Amino acid sequence: MNYEYFLARRIIKNKSYKSSVSSPIIKIGIAAIAISIIVMLIAIATGFGLERKIRDKAVAFNGHISISNFDSNESEGSQVPILKTQNFYPKFNSISGVTHVQAVANKFGIIRTNTDFEGLFLKGVGSDYDWHYFKDFLVEGRLPIYSTKYSSEVLVSTYLADRLGFVTGDSFQMHFIKPDPSKAPSIMKFDVVGIFSSGFEALDKTYIIGDINHVQRLNKWTKDQIGNFEVFVSNFNDLDRIGSQVYSQTPSNLNSITVKQKYAAIFEWIPIFTTNIYIILMIMIFVGAINMITALLVLILERTQMIGILKSLGSSNSSIRKLFLYNASYLIIYGLFLGNLIGLGILLIQKKFQFLTLDPSVYYVTVAPVYLDWTYVILLNLMTFVLCFLMLLIPSFIITKIAPVKAINFN
Repeated sequence: MNYEYFLARRIIKNKSYKSSVSSPIIKIGIAAIAISIIVMLIAIATGFGLERKIRDKAVAFNGHISISNFDSNESEGSQVPILKTQNFYPKFNSISGVTHVQAVANKFGIIRTNTDFEGLFLKGVGSDYDWHYFKDFLVEGRLPIYSTKYSSEVLVSTYLADRLGFVTGDSFQMHFIKPDPSKAPSIMKFDVVGIFSSGFEALDKTYIIGDINHVQRLNKWTKDQIGNFEVFVSNFNDLDRIGSQVYSQTPSNLNSITVKQKYAAIFEWIPIFTTNIYIILMIMIFVGAINMITALLVLILERTQMIGILKSLGSSNSSIRKLFLYNASYLIIYGLFLGNLIGLGILLIQKKFQFLTLDPSVYYVTVAPVYLDWTYVILLNLMTFVLCFLMLLIPSFIITKIAPVKAINFN
């Protein structure tokens, strides 16, 4: 054991150290580090959680990439059909990173009850539909089962269920207007087998999920005609690259658009939000480091006589600096420990009980989401420790200015 580390431990464990003049300043420095890491953990966990949640909700209803016919109508409803017999369906083997391709079709209709009505889209899906996201969204009932036969089973959102008073097991009629307005609308009966909540109110109030066979029959399409394809990728970070490849490898009569292009306003807002998180991180690290610099300066001034004695005994400036840096490192680590204990505790409670709610009209989610990954937790702690330690090197150079004789007589 080197003597600098030995002396640092003796100073820390000394009872007089805890009741010294510098004790309140040291406690403030530890508290600053703890509060900084708490704020940073919450900012990153909720920020990244919000980004992932919004991204997943948009992808759940649209896929990462949508392939449809070129037409001038930008409505969500499927207007011009495309054939299922494409080279990229059911598997896009020519592009790496594509995990799934599914065929869907949308049809606008109006649900009428005895007391109210609601206009929205019936999203028709088939046996190839990936229910991965809706398994997480499901709050009541079960997922519908679709095959080649017609099925009246549908999923409705909690928004629609609350508005129209639906529960699982209920039935309702949906009216679909025909191209010729002089003709009576088509009426179909559906059975509610499940209720979902994505938390993305703009999408929850737009869709119910049903059998694609109904949309094909309403539009007088064949079984090989659908509205569009939804393509899913394994890594969202590769979406721009894969999106360009999909666009170049689809027939000239088809158009492809990524979810980032479709919801440009949302996905342009997310990077701005992420930038704000990084700014918060830098500010909190700076605040914590400034407080630790103050604590170290007070420690050095309080131990001036000790520094003089050590120098008179032959200790070098670097050895004495090392002693105080050991001391300061202990304070940083102790602050990080307290901060992680409290910060991770708050995040785990939020993840479990979801006590912090958000306005879905602003944030697109109903509760503050939490994304915990040990990678960023460890990196954040390492970055905080290293940056604070490097900044502490500056005040430690004051030791070189202390003369042994004056230091011993310092009072």
